[in-house]
Amino acid sequence: MRTLVYVDGFNLYYGSLKCGGWKWLDLVQVLRTEEKGSDVNLAVHLLNDAWLDKYDCAVVVSNDSDVAEGMRLAKEHVGKRIGLVTPGKRRTSQVLRGVADFTRHVRLQALRDSQLPNPIPGTNLRKPMSWQV
Repeated sequence: MRTLVYVDGFNLYYGSLKCGGWKWLDLVQVLRTEEKGSDVNLAVHLLNDAWLDKYDCAVVVSNDSDVAEGMRLAKEHVGKRIGLVTPGKRRTSQVLRGVADFTRHVRLQALRDSQLPNPIPGTNLRKPMSWQV
């Protein structure tokens, strides 16, 4: 099943990363992801990619109900399967839950397992001391 993952970067950061020590995150480690920017841009790309038949299933990493209409249209009018992954410990938006075919939360273990190497091989890039866990 062709799956694309749409990451609401702000929602992921404020929901799962800001207060934890997991900012040195390798988003490609768990999933193949595509950062689309703001919630509105994310919804537009989600719907456009559905019409262009770029996926069978879309997974949205967000808890922002502004993306719900794009999810609903992709599901109802284009027949796509839509999943939702909620960052952080907050309750999943009921609006989003009502549109999604399945829901999950970002797991702490997934964040732990998805940290970039320190330093990143072939570079001088190191995890900042303030991000150490």
